Amino acid sequence: MRQEPPPSVPPRSRVRVLACAVAATALVTLTAATHPPATAPRTPADPAAVVREWNAIAIDTIRTSLGPRPSGQVAIWEGFVSVAVYNAVVGIEGGYELYEWRRRGPAKASSAAAAATAAHDVLRTYFPAFKERLDTAYADTLAALPAGRARDRGVDYGERAAARIVELREGDGRFADVPFTVSPAPGVWRPTPPAFQPFIDTWLARLRPLLLRSPRQFRPGGPPALSSAAYADDVQELKVMGRRTGSGRSARQTETALFFSGNLVEQVQSALRDHAARHRLGIAETARLFAAVNAPAADAVVTAWDAKLHYASWRPITAIRLADTDGNPATTADPAWEPLLPTPPHPDHIAGHTAVAAAVARALTGVLGTSRIDLYVPSEVTGTTRYYGSADALNRDVVDARVWGGVHSRTADVAGRRAGTRVAAWALDHYFRPVEPKR
Repeated sequence: MRQEPPPSVPPRSRVRVLACAVAATALVTLTAATHPPATAPRTPADPAAVVREWNAIAIDTIRTSLGPRPSGQVAIWEGFVSVAVYNAVVGIEGGYELYEWRRRGPAKASSAAAAATAAHDVLRTYFPAFKERLDTAYADTLAALPAGRARDRGVDYGERAAARIVELREGDGRFADVPFTVSPAPGVWRPTPPAFQPFIDTWLARLRPLLLRSPRQFRPGGPPALSSAAYADDVQELKVMGRRTGSGRSARQTETALFFSGNLVEQVQSALRDHAARHRLGIAETARLFAAVNAPAADAVVTAWDAKLHYASWRPITAIRLADTDGNPATTADPAWEPLLPTPPHPDHIAGHTAVAAAVARALTGVLGTSRIDLYVPSEVTGTTRYYGSADALNRDVVDARVWGGVHSRTADVAGRRAGTRVAAWALDHYFRPVEPKR
């Protein structure tokens, strides 16, 4: 029996107002001298803005429902919405291959109406508690589009695009009972202080991917042996650089750890909306950008959780406090050690943050055809925005951030980065490809 997402937290103000407020928090640029221009309001002449608008509505709906849940779920739901919107738009506009569908839409249908309808219907299906808010936002979107046959046709096609994704995702393993039964032992994950929560959302490790053939398709090798020098190096770096107080971090390194301590998927969506608006991408290009980034990001989460469940490696706080049990003479226990950041309730290897960041970076370089990604990434935690001109710079900072936060070993971070890169590279070889022009 299919379960629904976790109950929603108390509702906030209207989605559109909140989305604007979130965007407004990105006020300070740390690595660039200029701020990105403000995103222009949607007009009938700018149908691509409907895709950006519903991306903001989607991420707000998802995060409000899940609350402060330290899981990869956000990427999964965002992936569902993005591929539905992609099909709804590309099926009308053309230019790219449809995702797991062959039904093209009417040539004169409104792709903006189709996009809004697809996003609305997918979100209402999976987040029924938000029906009133979603319906209100949807009515506002349609009211701003020219009434008539084109809009009606777009609505009809958007409904079919959403229904197709919902159909494809039936029986995909969401919320399945996937037990974690490994007994505690040196090197093996166990609940961490202070909350001692069980392994969260283990079903993600068995979820049918959006693009990949199986969750283990790009499963990396395991963590280093407890007796190895590589393991001892990881532990020593974490003891010094990841501890809450008395660390070897600079102020800039601490800020980097905090900057990436929130939900990375939310940060990415804001950056993508800004990128699409500044570069004046058309509606098909905008829909493709979101789908080609968010679907691999979802599969990167599945890949990360598969590895977490398979290898079940303990977190830094456990490794450091119980170092006298690991059999490695180069490590020493510190029973009072505390990380800078709270430790998420799932194993170390591989890091979900770095897997998602790498999937995003690799997907962007594939879509844009260049290593220059041109992203302004905001952080609600620090209230600042960083500019990333290259994929390498983004990956480097996310890898370092999780070490400096004391929540992941460098080995787990690097393995996550490599896995995410492989996921996205494979995905773009098989999906969201331009259609060859007819001769």
